[in-house]
Amino acid sequence: MCPCRSRPELLRASRKYGQYTMNREVTKVLEKPPYDRSSSQDSLDELSMEDYWTELENIKKSSENRQDQEVVVIKEPDEGELEEEWLKEAGLSNLFGEAAGDPQESMVFLSTLTRTQAAAVQKRVETVSQTLRKKNKQYQIPDVRDIFAQQTESKEKAPDGTESQSVRTNENKYQGKDDQASSLVVGEKGLIPLVPDEAPASETDINLEVSFAEQAVNQKESSREKTQSSRGNDAPLLNFRLPKDKTGTTRIGDLAPQDMKKVCHLALIELTALYDVLGIELKQQKAVKVKTKDSGLFCIPLTVLLEQDQRRLPGTRIPLIFQKLISRIEEGGLETEGLLRIPGAAIRIKNLCQELEAKFYEGTFNWESVKQHDAASLLKLFIRELPQPLLSVEYLKAFQAVQSLPTRRQQLQALNLLVILLPAANRDTLKALLEFLQRVIDNREKNKMTTMNVAMVMAPNLFMCHALGLKSSEQREFAMAAGTANIMHLLIKYQKLLWTIPKFIVNQVRKQNTENHKKDKKAMKKLLKKMAYDREKYEKQDKNTNDADVPQGVIRVQAPHLSKVSMAIQLTEELKASDVLARFLSQESGIAQTLKKGEVFLYEIGGNIGERCLDDDTYMKDLYQLNPNAEWVIKSKPS
Repeated sequence: MCPCRSRPELLRASRKYGQYTMNREVTKVLEKPPYDRSSSQDSLDELSMEDYWTELENIKKSSENRQDQEVVVIKEPDEGELEEEWLKEAGLSNLFGEAAGDPQESMVFLSTLTRTQAAAVQKRVETVSQTLRKKNKQYQIPDVRDIFAQQTESKEKAPDGTESQSVRTNENKYQGKDDQASSLVVGEKGLIPLVPDEAPASETDINLEVSFAEQAVNQKESSREKTQSSRGNDAPLLNFRLPKDKTGTTRIGDLAPQDMKKVCHLALIELTALYDVLGIELKQQKAVKVKTKDSGLFCIPLTVLLEQDQRRLPGTRIPLIFQKLISRIEEGGLETEGLLRIPGAAIRIKNLCQELEAKFYEGTFNWESVKQHDAASLLKLFIRELPQPLLSVEYLKAFQAVQSLPTRRQQLQALNLLVILLPAANRDTLKALLEFLQRVIDNREKNKMTTMNVAMVMAPNLFMCHALGLKSSEQREFAMAAGTANIMHLLIKYQKLLWTIPKFIVNQVRKQNTENHKKDKKAMKKLLKKMAYDREKYEKQDKNTNDADVPQGVIRVQAPHLSKVSMAIQLTEELKASDVLARFLSQESGIAQTLKKGEVFLYEIGGNIGERCLDDDTYMKDLYQLNPNAEWVIKSKPS
């Protein structure tokens, strides 16, 4: 962890750093506006920046007399090894090395990529190829340029089969007012939002239909074409919102595991392509080996902690101690002034840790003895002392690099992809944390903890990772303070948007599934021919199976766990998923009648998707046209 200095030293240093940044040509610095707590509590002003440094001091105090975890730093891998690991993470390991096989296996996947995604893959394959040649390894590596060259003509179509003509047109309908991230500028103490966070702001939809990297390319091109009437730092802060999609919004957790795996592969490629276009270096950090305990509550890897929790309570997705600490804080009331900011006594926290380790699972720990501020300190301590950071070792630097992206829109797009890429345990725990932080902020009138105040207090706990063994210079500390607080702010404010899977990625998954289905069908026909079956008869049977005796414009919905197990429903322009659910639930009686909205969901299964839980506002006719071979089933979500 970075060495923490005393508050007076930090505040003196911050003024020095303010002078330093004023002389830099890279960053435009504005003179700090007069301090007015009433008009903008969320400005990174003197007091709120002091919250950040005070939190660092509290972290230092709470760390005294606690044994540091031993960190074993692995040798820094060369570029070729990093890119080889990247290709494995992107699901393209069969393009090289001992795992290299028929390049046709990757053709389906590669054929669904956008231009920028293809360029990102090509760049990594070439690096790996050069590295392997230097090492005299005789692996066959297909040249991806040849593969993509074959796709040039078909690339005129977008992943969902529609003409990609209007990548720019589709993007432009979302391009409202200037959303430059420079509306947050470096001031004497860090980033200063020019418009109060709570003040009314312009609203704009964020485009999830077009690849983020493609949008960045088009934005660059359009900025070259027109002279910039730079509104610069006078640009208003925008409130981004999810656009309404008639085929339904897809959230993390809505897809089957096999489709989610494809989403993660595509998200990594898209994130890399976006960073490439914007000239930001993205290198995954190699996980460091940290000696950890194999049982307990603190300093335990999330996966190990969840395993021991699941033995006691099957289906647990968020550590029980984490849930209990949040519950204890909320029992004390979220209106408490200075909640999360005011620390518990260091010695008391240390004693509570030891007692929790001994008694938590036995159920003999006395929670009544835990004061609210102590519970908040224990929650932050739990996050801080995870052997690998909650934002993951692999992607922590990528999260930090978000502050370098030029616009707020692109920062949100990158965060969206990074959230998708987090391991499930980290992502679920982060979601629970952000939802809790939002509940704290909802009581800001009384607890005086606005979004930025909370972001300032929580940022050091999520971003200062001891496992990476980072030693920071003074300049780096201040840049990190301002940048990570801004990222934390975005994570809290836009959490609903960030847990959404972009439509263009879902469409790419649909395309992959369609192509794989065609390939499997072709192989099956070949097999049937070899077995001397009548090919025409098979095709006729296949066609009859798909038609399933359902009239045109009607879908059959199955509900195996309800009293009404099946129903034919006429599609209309206005029919939504919520209407279908309502029809089934209105016919329930007895015990089943207690089923409430939110306990069962309508699913789209098969066709060009594995399985997808539909949101209430999905228009069924539009979705049917996108996936006419799907089955429709009502069931509960798996735990």
